[in-house]
Amino acid sequence: MALSPTRVLPAEARTPGRRETESALELAERMPRLILEARRVSTTLAHGLHGRRRAGPGESFWQFRPFVAGEAAARIDWRRSARDDRLYVREREWEAAHNIWFWVDRSASMGFASHLAQAPKVERALVLAFALADTLVEGGERVGLLGLTRAVTSRRIVETLAQALVGDGAGLTNDAPPRATPGRFDEAILVSDFLSPLSEVKASVDAIAAHGTHGHLVAIADPVEETFPFSGQAVLHDPETNRSLAIGDAGAWGDAYRDRLAAHRAGLAEIARAQGWTLTLHRTDRPASEAALRLLTLVAAARGTG
Repeated sequence: MALSPTRVLPAEARTPGRRETESALELAERMPRLILEARRVSTTLAHGLHGRRRAGPGESFWQFRPFVAGEAAARIDWRRSARDDRLYVREREWEAAHNIWFWVDRSASMGFASHLAQAPKVERALVLAFALADTLVEGGERVGLLGLTRAVTSRRIVETLAQALVGDGAGLTNDAPPRATPGRFDEAILVSDFLSPLSEVKASVDAIAAHGTHGHLVAIADPVEETFPFSGQAVLHDPETNRSLAIGDAGAWGDAYRDRLAAHRAGLAEIARAQGWTLTLHRTDRPASEAALRLLTLVAAARGTG
């Protein structure tokens, strides 16, 4: 019986998939609260990504750099060059907006929340996406949902994304991003527990990256899924397929489970590395702001090297 490495519920969860499925279907009712939480997180982040520190056709001065043979003489800043015996070029900071695309996994496994978590995985994934979208738009970027919306710059971006997700019933049963084709200089942020087979994750990432799109994988994990703190009788459960396996001594499975999880995570890291993407692991017993700040840093770094 092929179970995904961390789709685990304690023995008292006797109705396979019901709790997670109902949680996903009731997501629309929770959206107002999630939007408020996302706004709170976004206020804790460094607002404005105008300081991308990359040369380009902007208006703000960035730096002087030495003139390189073969460049047009019109680019030389003669006033600065007159100070010593070298020629210098005045560079301006890149200020053009970019398209940043989000995908949030809302399938059944994302509804799981243990007693150690601050929120179900799907709620944390949505709060992260909304907070990042709000902050990125504030910084002048265009933001959209893969396969659902256009990339736009709007002060109501969070409400726009939430409305699109509420109307997307198909997303409740699909644990893979749509086969969208962002542009060469676009960026994708995929938020999921990534418990699907690695071959499926790789196919999705490769398809999105095929045209040069840079991206980030954000793996959301419940602390119980990470540690497997079970002993005695337990039920291993895959909410995506409703398959369950009752075991008599869960403690004896712990080491094998953690080894399998480590191998799965190593596979995710290799998928990201092969495309020049990043992988961020976020546990739902940690503040959402931690992962959001890391992602903003990674996006800014990608802008500086793109």
